[in-house]
Amino acid sequence: MNIVRKRARVALMVAVGTGALCSPAVSVAQEAAGNQGAATAATQASQSQPVAPPPEEPVSAFGDIVVTATRREARLQDVPVAVTAISGESLATADVSTLRTLTQVAPGFIGSRNMGVFQPVMRGVGSTGISIGDEPNIAVYVDGVYQPESAANWIDLVEVERVEVLRGPQGTTFGRNATGGLINVITPDPSFDFRGKASVRVGRMRNDAGDYDARIYLTGPINDDVAFDVAGLFRENDGYIEDLVRGGGLGDQRVIDVRSKLLLNPADTVKVVLTGEFFDQESTTNAPQPIDGNTFGRSFPGVILPTEAWQASLTRVPVLDLRRWTAALHVTVDLGSVSLESTSGFMNLRWYQETDSDASNIDIGNFPAFFATESGSSELKLSSADPGPFQWLLGGYFYQFGGHSDLSTVSTTTPPSPLVGPRLQPELEGRSFAGFAEGTYELATGFFVTLGGRYTTEERGFTQVLNGNLVVDDASKTFNKFDYKVGVRYEITPRTNVYATHSTAFKSGVYNMAAVLSTPVLPEEITAYEAGLKTDPLPWLRMNLAGFYYDYKNLQLQARAADSPGYILQNAANAEIYGGELETFISPVDGLTLRAAVAYLHARYEDFPAAQGFIPRASGGNDVVAVDASGNVMTRAPEWSGNVGADYTTALGRGTFGASANVAWSSRVYYDFVNIFSQPSYSLTNASIFWTPESETWKASLWVTNLTNEKVLQTIRPGAFSTDGFYEQPRKVGVTFEVRF
Repeated sequence: MNIVRKRARVALMVAVGTGALCSPAVSVAQEAAGNQGAATAATQASQSQPVAPPPEEPVSAFGDIVVTATRREARLQDVPVAVTAISGESLATADVSTLRTLTQVAPGFIGSRNMGVFQPVMRGVGSTGISIGDEPNIAVYVDGVYQPESAANWIDLVEVERVEVLRGPQGTTFGRNATGGLINVITPDPSFDFRGKASVRVGRMRNDAGDYDARIYLTGPINDDVAFDVAGLFRENDGYIEDLVRGGGLGDQRVIDVRSKLLLNPADTVKVVLTGEFFDQESTTNAPQPIDGNTFGRSFPGVILPTEAWQASLTRVPVLDLRRWTAALHVTVDLGSVSLESTSGFMNLRWYQETDSDASNIDIGNFPAFFATESGSSELKLSSADPGPFQWLLGGYFYQFGGHSDLSTVSTTTPPSPLVGPRLQPELEGRSFAGFAEGTYELATGFFVTLGGRYTTEERGFTQVLNGNLVVDDASKTFNKFDYKVGVRYEITPRTNVYATHSTAFKSGVYNMAAVLSTPVLPEEITAYEAGLKTDPLPWLRMNLAGFYYDYKNLQLQARAADSPGYILQNAANAEIYGGELETFISPVDGLTLRAAVAYLHARYEDFPAAQGFIPRASGGNDVVAVDASGNVMTRAPEWSGNVGADYTTALGRGTFGASANVAWSSRVYYDFVNIFSQPSYSLTNASIFWTPESETWKASLWVTNLTNEKVLQTIRPGAFSTDGFYEQPRKVGVTFEVRF
């Protein structure tokens, strides 16, 4: 606030000085330069009756955050999109260390997961698929590169400049599978000033499980035209889930992540950034437990049933191992009045998982699976660079992927002699071409109109081998779609904007790798209407409000199969979604920032007559029946959700003391189409305190996550053999020490 007030005083002095120089009396005196007496009189008049300076523009205590939500840099409060932008420092303060935990700070967002697959949901829109090639409809971008595989999007936020969470369809400028929104991660480019930091974090959970995290970031010059950086992470936690069969713990995880960039400036107008990353994970976090003891295993003698959260009784030790390599090349060329950008990316992914399908120690079902994919993308974009009433961009995009799986399902209903089920070895491939353009024109002062369009043609291919026999031979299907956006924005004042948009987006049809069908599900399409207000009415207050309505057709939904540990993929005909979000930021006194967000959501299946329904059996497990889910609440779509938080800093003992707290909350969340299985309303609380000396060369922190030890399910998986789920981590308390150099 002191800085803000100083800036306000400077702005006032400049305004007063400018007003004095440009006052009408002075202008009259200059025009009458030949009449000394008139000049003297005019000067005296200006001194005796000064003209008031123009109104001072309020200076926000929250600064002008620059985002790339519209594929070009713009001030957050000017972007006609519902977007939450969180700086790297704010993410660390709120203990948001992965994309999934953005639930803590982004309204209308749920970081769900199924087995090893990250399944983000925004405003009720989110994919449930776990197949390779079945990309989520909440797109993830890292430094402008699309990240296609949901299993690979366990992205650790090691050294991040900011994360932008865009709510609503982004079908024109971002395009590919951004049906419900996207997560845009921006990491810093290398610096020509050498600097770095390192941190060590140690925590403790239930079951005497330790949590360890070590990070390092270095950046600096190689020569006058080349700079580098490297970000490294080692993260490990012990098993906090009590293993009731073998003793000890499950849920342990070990992660290694190394990311590096090379920045080249071969000319003043050319910038080249080359990025490489290696990610490796070994874990047993794939450890489900039956909800309310609902497992078919309870029908057999010798069954061991968990009685509380964070317990597991499984036939085998679960496995969830993943290895990912990525590379990216970003080139920017300044052509004067226009800018040319080229962004290319490559990903190689290998992951293996084993999950107990009945969540019991009775050998009824197990689902081992191996997945391997490679994908690449390239985008060329040309955009206006000069200020002016017309801003535009146009570009082309290409994407290609290929992958295969080995699914050796195991199931039986006559333990203890399990029967080996069918072995599926699917291969999937696809390619996508798109061209897009968008322009914004200032029709009148402060009134902007935006028009955008994108045409996509996408081809999918599928081959299936069943028990060594070719049953689907190179099936293929092409999907074409034109998406558009129409928007208006009016700048009521320099710090208050209203906007309205109408847009469409789609996700192409996909094949189900766990089936022998040669026909893919239909593409899902969304038509959206949104209106919003963004305002900084006072220097200490910021408020952003958005309301929306979606017409959502042919939803692609996945559920567990009736007779195996596998999954089926189907379309729901239609859904209706509407609601709104309000974000508020307040800085009432120096050093204190308060924030709050609330989201309301009405999400219903309008026409879903043959939904895969699961009805609990008295003997355990579920009967699988076709039900009419029309009118039911959509899965993972709570009616109310939000978060509140506070950050406080003050001088203390020749240094700075800080405290932070954040509470994320949600009403009931359903996880099945019939609305039987749900996570009741809950809240998750994180808090921390820190101290750093005046030099800011080091910082020590004490923190706690899930302060109240709330039992919150990341997901619930109803199936024929069980209804099981995975819980968020229990209360964790720890310390962090960080040094900067």
